[in-house]
Amino acid sequence: MDLEQLRERIDGIDSQLVRLFEERMSLSAEVAEYKLNSGKAVYDGKREEEKLNSVREKLSDKGNSGNVTELFETILGLSRRRQYEIMAEHGVSVSGEDAPVRRGGGMMLDELLLYRSLKEDPIISGAAELIRKLREGGTPGQKDRELSFFVAGGLIEAGTTYGFEGNLLHAYLARALADHENAFSLASERRHKVSGSLWSAALSDFSALRNLFNVEMDELDQFYGTGCWKLLSSFSPGDTEGKTYNRRIRDRLCELAVNLSEAEDAEGFFEAMSAFYREFGVGKYGLHKAFIVRHNEKDAVEIEPITKVKHIYLEDLIGLELQKQKLIENTEAFIAGRRANNCLLFGDAGTGKSSAVKGILNRYYEDGLRIIELYKHQLRDLNEVMAQVKNRNYRFIIYMDDLSFEDDEIEYKYLKAVIEGGLEKQPENILIYATSNRRHLIHEGFSDKLDRGEDDDIHASDTVQEKLSLSARFGVAIYFGRPDKKEFNRIVSALAERNSVDMPEDELLYRANQWELTHGGMSGRTAQQFIDYIIGTVLK
Repeated sequence: MDLEQLRERIDGIDSQLVRLFEERMSLSAEVAEYKLNSGKAVYDGKREEEKLNSVREKLSDKGNSGNVTELFETILGLSRRRQYEIMAEHGVSVSGEDAPVRRGGGMMLDELLLYRSLKEDPIISGAAELIRKLREGGTPGQKDRELSFFVAGGLIEAGTTYGFEGNLLHAYLARALADHENAFSLASERRHKVSGSLWSAALSDFSALRNLFNVEMDELDQFYGTGCWKLLSSFSPGDTEGKTYNRRIRDRLCELAVNLSEAEDAEGFFEAMSAFYREFGVGKYGLHKAFIVRHNEKDAVEIEPITKVKHIYLEDLIGLELQKQKLIENTEAFIAGRRANNCLLFGDAGTGKSSAVKGILNRYYEDGLRIIELYKHQLRDLNEVMAQVKNRNYRFIIYMDDLSFEDDEIEYKYLKAVIEGGLEKQPENILIYATSNRRHLIHEGFSDKLDRGEDDDIHASDTVQEKLSLSARFGVAIYFGRPDKKEFNRIVSALAERNSVDMPEDELLYRANQWELTHGGMSGRTAQQFIDYIIGTVLK
């Protein structure tokens, strides 16, 4: 049979396919009318899965399994879309049901819409390629085996870095999805109802990504002739804390991985991701509680997470009840969306100012509070930092520790402009908390008090007001003073009990009073340093 004869036969088959396709679409329209009258849903995931299995079983050449799956997934999608069009013509809402048309057997990352950048991850793209070839069948080559080992090795490295347990492929994919900022994830974070085209785009992506979860590890081992994948199905790292996430974050991601793997269809996958974004947020702000500001190689401002945050709680601060209550009231008003003030914590060194702010973070993190630490030399970046977070569904405290300025430092002017000074209103989801040993933040000399500057400033009183105006813009100012001897001894005794220090109280307090004379005086910090000294040297 020559080429023309072959083409003639193909044309004949194509004509039959067109006729049969038109007949099938006509029947789909009748099905739509039936479902419209009976109230049945268009999409039936179980029915479609049975249909795909049925057509694969009819193949005489099983090597075409992947191709026929792709063909019928497209046909089913087109049929479903036609049914929805008919529903819409009759005024019936179709949002929340459709699994959009998807080609490529669910493995074509190139067709992702919202999560398109996932294909740039070599582990994810490699896993998708391995699963695609597994579904298509055939005989894998040496390069396929090398890819299998590459992906498996990368997953083990990631499992160790992040402290993942269980199915590493699922956990890796869950982390990538939890960290991906796009129109859908950000809308879900802000708790907006996702519908229409955005809903369809998300469902289309999840319909494809779900297939990456629907593979057994031993299938990959058997197909590629390896033994590494079985290690990844129930992985247990040596260090459960990991190098990047602490246990709390790790557990959330592993739980998400399980929920996604148990999703019965794309809609279930959609609901699992939506629920995660609504509860925990998306990206770095969803997974971390504290951040610092850096400049990248292009000198652009970047907000980077602090992966290991010291766990200090307000209950750990002995005494300071009035100070803590005032700070709590302001913070709770802020979190609840009521009016709240920027806050200045000032007073003696070592009295718990910084610890109080850290305690506030740990208490209200679950309520959406996040802290960004900004150093004095970074005040020029303050507006850019605010611009990056003002539209996120969190409450941000920009934290400035040990803030004070000398006469020749002008960075405070940037801060003044932001706090009630500029044309742009301070975003409602941002407050500034600062700690300082100085009540007025800016250095003052006796010449200021005498209304006469060293350079014979004609308007000396204006200069003084300029210096005082910054601290006046903090609506809440909380004083932290040194404890007296009685209070200091109470702090020492409480810390000793908390740390199980077994020492007669008289001896303990005598040693503590001797210690504070040569270590900065009486303060909460001095008391903690004394207890650390006792535990590390005397009671070793």
